[in-house]
Amino acid sequence: MAALASSSSSLLFSSPPSKLPSPSLYPLPRLALSTSSFLSSSSSSLSISPSFFGYPTTSRRYSASSFTVRASAAEKKKVLIVNTNSGGHAIIGFYFAKELLGSGHEVTILTVGEEGSDKMKKPPFNRFSEIVSAGGKTVWGDPADVGKVVAGATFDVVLDNNGKDLDTVRPVADWTKSSGVKQFLYISSAGIYKPTDEPPHVEGDVVKANAGHVGVEKYIAEIFSSWAIFRPQYMIGSGNNKDSEEWFFDRIVRKRPVPIPGSGMQLTNIAHVRDLSSMLTLAVEKPEAACCNIFNCVSDRAVTLDGMARLCAEAAGLPVEIVHYDPKAVGIDAKKAFPFRNMHFYSEPRAAKDILGWNGTTNLPEDLKERFEEYVKIGRDKKPMQFEIDDKILESLKVPVTV
Repeated sequence: MAALASSSSSLLFSSPPSKLPSPSLYPLPRLALSTSSFLSSSSSSLSISPSFFGYPTTSRRYSASSFTVRASAAEKKKVLIVNTNSGGHAIIGFYFAKELLGSGHEVTILTVGEEGSDKMKKPPFNRFSEIVSAGGKTVWGDPADVGKVVAGATFDVVLDNNGKDLDTVRPVADWTKSSGVKQFLYISSAGIYKPTDEPPHVEGDVVKANAGHVGVEKYIAEIFSSWAIFRPQYMIGSGNNKDSEEWFFDRIVRKRPVPIPGSGMQLTNIAHVRDLSSMLTLAVEKPEAACCNIFNCVSDRAVTLDGMARLCAEAAGLPVEIVHYDPKAVGIDAKKAFPFRNMHFYSEPRAAKDILGWNGTTNLPEDLKERFEEYVKIGRDKKPMQFEIDDKILESLKVPVTV
């Protein structure tokens, strides 16, 4: 029999104040405190002395560290962003470029593929004129030939927001190293954490040894003296080309039940992409602080899966009927039926707060209202859609669907 969840208030969870943990995995820093005001200063940087290069085989959650801080004038940088041409991460490069330009930095964004391809007709690529109008440069090509694509241009910082394995990232990393670039940043994934009985995931938790991103992270730590790694989770924001909130809107506006696997109380993390770009920008502007650290590039609040459905309904000003189901009993693959993982998958941005002085601005109730306005503006609420997997789930639960 179907389990129906009420449309009562959503559940949001805030991360507790941290105690200045040391999130760096390669190397593990040993630091000394010289001032207490570094978190509020936008011009402070941290001096970190590494003790070893290693990768965790067991969980290491640090409860306290201290920092040596010295003030330095904000330096304008030349930044190259190697940006993926597909998937949810593409929007990160777009927002990061705009934020850097707004802070006075020079930006070149190299997107995989060809400018005239069909992919470039979709968000966020069809909005790259915003980068150009702000003074940035856009180029297209093969990251394996990055030196030829950028035609001899020099950079202070390179961000790889493309590769998921070492074969893809190595050419960019090796070119960066040989070109004398000062800092290398890499967009990894919080998906590499092993499931834990002690959520949330924090920097230092055990990762999956066979994950492609892990091999990249190790290589970066080995060849660069100044690097930082960022592990995002789910994100929302204008220009995203991977469904997140849209999945819920699609069902809510059509008065369809919203099928959620499990109890619906699973915790996840959904950040507005502006928070990811602001974290990355801080790493560019505080390179000594960011150096040799891993950052969970996420919001500082969790939300339940049921809570996400209710928040989307509130943003749309419509009621929602939530139906819970067991994927195995129904005989479907939850990965194909639902946009989020069917488990607690929740990371916290402790390192960014403690080391970079970062503060998140994601506010799902308000951000989702903005997202729904755009959803309606582009006419997706009127677009014909099929819900074959939903129909199979609902049929097995004997839940009627209004046609």
